[in-house]
Amino acid sequence: MRKPFIAANWKMHKTIPETQEFLSAFIPLVKDVKDVTIAIAPPFTSLAMVAERLKNTNILLVAQNIFYEEKGAYTGEISPLMLVDIGCKYVIAGHSERRQFFYETDDIINKKIKAAQKSGLGVIFCIGESLAERDTGKTLAILQRELEGGLDGINPEDIVIAYEPVWAIGTGKTATPAQAQEAHAHIREKLRSLYGNKADELCILYGGSVTPENVDSLMECIDLDGALVGGASLKADSFSRIVKFRKEL
Repeated sequence: MRKPFIAANWKMHKTIPETQEFLSAFIPLVKDVKDVTIAIAPPFTSLAMVAERLKNTNILLVAQNIFYEEKGAYTGEISPLMLVDIGCKYVIAGHSERRQFFYETDDIINKKIKAAQKSGLGVIFCIGESLAERDTGKTLAILQRELEGGLDGINPEDIVIAYEPVWAIGTGKTATPAQAQEAHAHIREKLRSLYGNKADELCILYGGSVTPENVDSLMECIDLDGALVGGASLKADSFSRIVKFRKEL
């Protein structure tokens, strides 16, 4: 049975004092949660502080980005070894905002995943279609292309897939449970073609305007194993409710 995985992606939000305030409120709210993997991806400026605060807790530290070289003349980039050194357990790769605003290709994302795995980092690998692609019936083709490109030559160990329909990220729109399940089932089937029965052990998360109000119905989907949460993860009470989705039904 797959253990649910709930991760917060704070993007470019929260100063160090704001992060400290959040953790002081959030850690006690989820300290007794044993049946869900909890993860937080703060901005880079807070990673060291968060790593220290998360010691001896049930919460994993995640980085929002990575470069695919271990060291070198790459101004502004962060290597996988640096992330491991600071205490990260996972890193996000392939997020639609990285694809859209920073022009990351499937090949670049694949290099990042390989670099992360080489250093011992788990990866939250994001895929998803735009509204135009959904409206023209290209959803499944886009998901297949991004899976094949991103996972080429990748060992499935410590890989978490996050299905994030671009049209639902930060818009307040959310895929219906039926839409989410259709996409997740397709992803699971494609993973089986890549990894055989190992695919049934991989977590597939949903991301895209997940809230305390819709998380319960989304988590009813058989192939949906958790969530990558943006805006609703910025408040301790909101994110803790999402983490504890099964406990409050």
